[in-house]
Amino acid sequence: MLTEHEKLEGLINISIGLNQLKDMDILMERILSEARRFVNADAGSIYIRDKDRLIFSYTQNSTLEKRLPREARLVYSTFTIPISQDTIAGYCASTGQVLNIPDVYRLDGGVPYSFGRQFDEKAGYRTRSMLAIPLITLRGDIVGVLQIINAQDDRNNIIPFSKGDEKILRSFAGTAAVALERAQLTRNIILRTIRMAEMRDPKETGAHVNRVAGYAVVVYEHWAVKNGLSPTEIESSRDTLRMAAMLHDVGKVAIPDSILKKPGRFTPEEYDLMKKHTIYGAELFRDKKSDLDDAAEAVALTHHECWDGSGYPGVVLETKEGTVTLGKKGEDIPLFGRIVAICDVYDALTSRRSYKEAWDESKALEVLKGGAGKQFDPELIEVFLNNLESMQIIRERYPDE
Repeated sequence: MLTEHEKLEGLINISIGLNQLKDMDILMERILSEARRFVNADAGSIYIRDKDRLIFSYTQNSTLEKRLPREARLVYSTFTIPISQDTIAGYCASTGQVLNIPDVYRLDGGVPYSFGRQFDEKAGYRTRSMLAIPLITLRGDIVGVLQIINAQDDRNNIIPFSKGDEKILRSFAGTAAVALERAQLTRNIILRTIRMAEMRDPKETGAHVNRVAGYAVVVYEHWAVKNGLSPTEIESSRDTLRMAAMLHDVGKVAIPDSILKKPGRFTPEEYDLMKKHTIYGAELFRDKKSDLDDAAEAVALTHHECWDGSGYPGVVLETKEGTVTLGKKGEDIPLFGRIVAICDVYDALTSRRSYKEAWDESKALEVLKGGAGKQFDPELIEVFLNNLESMQIIRERYPDE
């Protein structure tokens, strides 16, 4: 367990680290991991405020994760609850008060809130101590609720949270709230950009790009661990990749409606024009100011390149015979572009569109397997196929409206 001095020192360091993360999902994972580490807690959850409701947005549980196969992820469903005093999280959000509860199954009779036991009963878990803290920004706005569950002693026995735990997490929650507010702003800007593309091309929805981005992060994480990348590099890169993946088709805003919304097959000339969405998208990020600009340019430009060199837009070569355009090939295609290529096709096949029904997943997976070594990086296809349960969780989290 951390000493009080280590906790305070860690709080300063993590404040810097949180403000370097830009993506909401990556940030929530880091917030929950660090909060649990500060107080040696077994589990926890984050609720994000959406008007008068709270969205159950992220959770971790060491006990349940130990029961899973190696490298498998915890399965959970998102849901919403009203901001009212009927639930623990709702009470925190509605009153702005911290709740430090020794045992949620033995609440004082006079409290207005109750604890729902459905998750415990379904998962075979026992929630006892809970520290629920509102996430309040510098302006006093409540952006969510942090729930930390089951404090542990040095022997991993469940104990109540101490006053010291409450104090350190109050301070941490303020830092987390500011970081979440900033990440929400970044996410909203990206989604507004996506909505511009959606106005032109109905296939480019917020749910689609969130799914593609989620799939991409899973593939990258497992590929990176397999290839020996450091945890620091993995965290930084997946934060950037997730946002870049959401912007993969933003260049479609420059494609005419006569092509984007054409119900039938493209003529060769129309297809050539459609291919240019990759170039138009990349051009939006040419004036590079950050790692995100680098990644977004690479993804926008190369997510239709093929492992065997048959994709587009390729590279332009000047030869004695004239100008020749060749597709990029193999590892000449940036890693992030190779990852998003797989995730984009998978989501397109398994999603309903105005012109088609969603494919059965087995049929979509046959396309991916058949494309290994041709359209797709075979190593990345293997990683994708080994993590199908994670992909299914992401599909459930971001359903089409």
